[in-house]
Amino acid sequence: MWLKPEEVLLKNALKLWVTQKSSCYFILQRRRGHGEGGGRLTGRLVGALDAVLDSNARVAPFRILLQVPGSQVYSPIACGELLSGSDVYWAIATGATLEEINQHWDWLEQNLLHTLSVFDNKDDIASFVKGKVKALIAEETSSRLAEQEEEPEKFREALVKFEARFNFPEAEKLVTYYSCCCWKGRVPRQGWLYLSINHLCFYSFFLGKELKLVVPWVDIQKLERTSNVFLTDTIRITTQNKERDFSMFLNLDEVFKIMEQLADVTLRRLLDNEVFDLDPDLQEPSQITKRDLEARAQNEFFRAFFRLPRRERLHAVVGCSLWTPFSRCHTVGRMFASDRYVCFASKEDGCCNVILPLREVVSIEKMEDTSLLPNPIIISIRSKMAFQFIELKDRDNLVESLLMRLKQVHANHPVHYDTSRDEDMTSPVFHSASMCSDHKFGDLEMVSSQNSEESEKEKSPRLHPEALISVFQPAGSQSPDSRMSREQIKISLWNDHFVEYGRTVCMFRTEKIRKLVAMGIPESLRGRLWLLFSDAVTDLASHPGYYGNLVEESMGKCCLVTEEIERDLHRSLPEHPAFQNETGIAALRRVLTAYAHRNPKIGYCQSMNILTSVLLLYAKEEEAFWLLVAVCERMLPDYFNHRVIGAQVDQSVFEELIKEHLPELAEHMNDLSALASISLSWFLTLFLSIMPLESAVSVVDCFFYDGIKAIFQLGLAVLEANAQGLCSSKDDGQALMVLSRFLDHIKNEDSPGPPVGSHHAFFSDDQEPYPGTDIADLIRDSYEKFGDQSVEQIEHLRCKHRIRVLQGHEDTTKQNVLRVVIPEVSIPPEDLEELYDLFKREHMMSCYWEQPRPMAPRHDPSRPYAEQYRIDARQFAHLFQLVSPWTCGAHTEILAERTFRLLDDNMDHLIEFKAFVSCLDVMYNGEMNEKIKLLYRLHIPPALTENDRDSQSPLKNPLLSTSRPLVFGKSNGDAADYQKQLKQMIKDLAKEKDQTDKELPKMSQREFIQFCKTLYSMFHEDPEENDLYQAIATVTTLLLQIGEVGQRGSSSGSCSQDGGEELRAPALSPEQDLVFADTSPGKIVQDSQTFPEEAEGDWTVSLEHILASLLTEQSLVNFFEKPLDIKSKLENAKINQYSLKTLEMSRQSQPELKLSSL
Repeated sequence: MWLKPEEVLLKNALKLWVTQKSSCYFILQRRRGHGEGGGRLTGRLVGALDAVLDSNARVAPFRILLQVPGSQVYSPIACGELLSGSDVYWAIATGATLEEINQHWDWLEQNLLHTLSVFDNKDDIASFVKGKVKALIAEETSSRLAEQEEEPEKFREALVKFEARFNFPEAEKLVTYYSCCCWKGRVPRQGWLYLSINHLCFYSFFLGKELKLVVPWVDIQKLERTSNVFLTDTIRITTQNKERDFSMFLNLDEVFKIMEQLADVTLRRLLDNEVFDLDPDLQEPSQITKRDLEARAQNEFFRAFFRLPRRERLHAVVGCSLWTPFSRCHTVGRMFASDRYVCFASKEDGCCNVILPLREVVSIEKMEDTSLLPNPIIISIRSKMAFQFIELKDRDNLVESLLMRLKQVHANHPVHYDTSRDEDMTSPVFHSASMCSDHKFGDLEMVSSQNSEESEKEKSPRLHPEALISVFQPAGSQSPDSRMSREQIKISLWNDHFVEYGRTVCMFRTEKIRKLVAMGIPESLRGRLWLLFSDAVTDLASHPGYYGNLVEESMGKCCLVTEEIERDLHRSLPEHPAFQNETGIAALRRVLTAYAHRNPKIGYCQSMNILTSVLLLYAKEEEAFWLLVAVCERMLPDYFNHRVIGAQVDQSVFEELIKEHLPELAEHMNDLSALASISLSWFLTLFLSIMPLESAVSVVDCFFYDGIKAIFQLGLAVLEANAQGLCSSKDDGQALMVLSRFLDHIKNEDSPGPPVGSHHAFFSDDQEPYPGTDIADLIRDSYEKFGDQSVEQIEHLRCKHRIRVLQGHEDTTKQNVLRVVIPEVSIPPEDLEELYDLFKREHMMSCYWEQPRPMAPRHDPSRPYAEQYRIDARQFAHLFQLVSPWTCGAHTEILAERTFRLLDDNMDHLIEFKAFVSCLDVMYNGEMNEKIKLLYRLHIPPALTENDRDSQSPLKNPLLSTSRPLVFGKSNGDAADYQKQLKQMIKDLAKEKDQTDKELPKMSQREFIQFCKTLYSMFHEDPEENDLYQAIATVTTLLLQIGEVGQRGSSSGSCSQDGGEELRAPALSPEQDLVFADTSPGKIVQDSQTFPEEAEGDWTVSLEHILASLLTEQSLVNFFEKPLDIKSKLENAKINQYSLKTLEMSRQSQPELKLSSL
């Protein structure tokens, strides 16, 4: 165990310890008398001395010391006095056994030894190691408490520190924390890693320096285990601009799995919500705990390993042994108990797997406990087989929970037993080998499905009752005798296998059956075995009449999906006679349309037609439907949706497997993405679109038995077979030709039927014969050379590469949005990129900490790129405050609300990035008239509403006076010129307006007052504040006079078309030369009569009047035309965006706290 570092003075100590190992910084010692042959006397003497001299003598006999050569150390025992001339060491670990102490030694060698050389100061080495050991002790204690369910106190303490150090809103839930080091260059910083539901955070206070690091999970582009010069194992976090390495974890495997789960959960919840609702574990992020993440990882593995539905939830994993009659012994493994299944997987990979749907289970019974059969249970199934499990811990509770779920499954899906079918568990698989016969596959056909067959036929007489290949044989189907004899041999082998291993979905799945599948399934058995291996047979039996009802509901409806289906019907295996006939086309239409109706989220995707047409060849129509369900919804998850994320993830995994297994090819092909794009159709169509049909169906056989692993290993085998040609190819086009030619000449010597013409052949007119490859040989090579990939490894790679693929989509979205926006604005591209990141982060922060609001979805990957991210009014107000140059103090929030209403053209309360940036572009780079026009529009409807929230203005309740001369601070001689200049400006602006924009509505008096408030607020704290106030006073008075003149002209009926022609003002005394009236209560009442309520509707002023008036004041012109720096705003925004959001969240929680305290 690790010890809190204690100083040990060895110079004058008795020789009670013997050094076993040493390095430049650490010493491993053994207590004398332990582990010595014939050392009894020595041991007794040392024990006696220990008892006298040291009360802690009965500690472990092994220890590790830290030594720092040449360091001057201060002892806490000696109260800081320098122990010069003494050899001082620190005891940092002890162990009861050599094995235990060696584990600590290995950890030090792997994680610390190489690191310490980077320190120049020897004292820093001692401080660093002691700090690391203390952190390990704290983490070890935390882990023990967690195991004993005594964690709350420690966790609460860590939570308090997390909240104090990072100041997140309360909604940011801490999941777990670890002690570790974060590398900054070559220097490690010891500290604490906090993993929360949305962020990875690191805090360090070392040698007087504080370091805080916050990385949102959605910003992580790569999460991987790697090594550097100093450490053999680190966790590397890669974001857009930086890489961070974390190391020296007590249990790095556990940390990495938790980080991987958190990153996967968060990215899928926030970036891949197209299929998010299929995973209920991710719905409530505030409820996620470390234990939930570990359970989710186990659930994911369970569903992937046995290829079960996503909704299947794992309840228990128990170590046990299963009696395997074919080997006449018990096989060690684990039992997995879920909602509707009991599964078994042997400890040795591939030795024996069993899937028992509870629907097939008849009874679960406890047997007598004996020394030979400890804690046994028997699970009996309908096909008169029984499975004996032994060595089950907590057997009583396990059986009780299994019986409860068994009762529930049978209540939901009653099973009707047909005793007439019990005769033939020893009979051949089929009464007739003819593919046209009505096959009897033991108890494979569920009775409930059979009982419903007649009623379904009544409802849906149009359904095709048998596999299409039994009716539509390709021309020349009379196969040679040798091929038929091979087919008969295969059938005989399968019959023998069924007798020994079982013939239902509950069969023992061993390496032997894998070899039979690799040889190729007989055509007469193919459809039925596909149903068994995929467990589609359980879905078929559990949903009698379901498909027929779907067909009735979906046929005849016309929509975009059905149009796509109709377009592709005649492109599906057009070379096969079954789809040159309306019977096959109609069956294909029904299956595809019914599935689109069942799963509108997927609907229909290209390549589904090719896959379904092959399923229809070998299975009945209803069976083909459930096989399609199995492929789309659990065997190829996320393949068939708008963005085919699943297929892209597997392409990325395939690239990594190429680098691992075919390094020479990977080195030659600098860009493996070209190979990945070529191989995309291999995964989407399971090689059906690029290989002759009779060969490709053997690939589908392997796929239904082994899942996606079969496609990965076959793809690697294809590339290895063509490695020489690919390495000599000069470009991607030549590489494509090499692979296409090879795949097109793959043959199936065992196929009983003739070769079916390939419509995808690239080389139908070869000048010279091309050597063919037998599919059986290729599949055998793939298993022998590349079959070592486990399901767990593939799922780990998928998780790793899903991050990269989702971030790749985000980068594509970003680049496309910027490509559209850049030509339309003057903001530099690098600043636009920063703005996009701020815009997206603002959206993400609301997803982190706010409840979803009842409005249109703000992130929808299926929308056009520019509309995928949108923000609401509150988020816009945050960004406006951070990056807008028009800051108006307390008035800023009101101005932001008006700006949002102006930009929200379609009134859906959301705006996209383009609108946001266009508005900012006017503020920063627009000409003066554009800026004034924007301000004008912000103070008329729809931006300004009747219910507009007008906070207390900096003007202190001003009342604008119209008793004001036209000229402020000008001599009488200049007045005439001023008036002429103003009239001419208004005329010119009016003409320009007529040529360009449509006329804006005139501004009322109430709107004009709000406009003046905004201008006044904008000038606050400006260096030229006094000049600007004086100038705006002049302009305001002038505009009030213009509006009043227009009002009088309107009331007399003699208003000129040009308001500027009527500029006349009475000569007023200087005492009346006030823009802002006295704000005393008495004066307010007196001056308020200046604007009678009934006259406000007639008082108007136009944009041209305002702009012309503002142009007459140079200080105002300078203010609106001065260059503005957006870069400094962006830098501040990146720093303050989180703190502003946190402040707002805390303000929102304050009223709640007050209410709860009442």
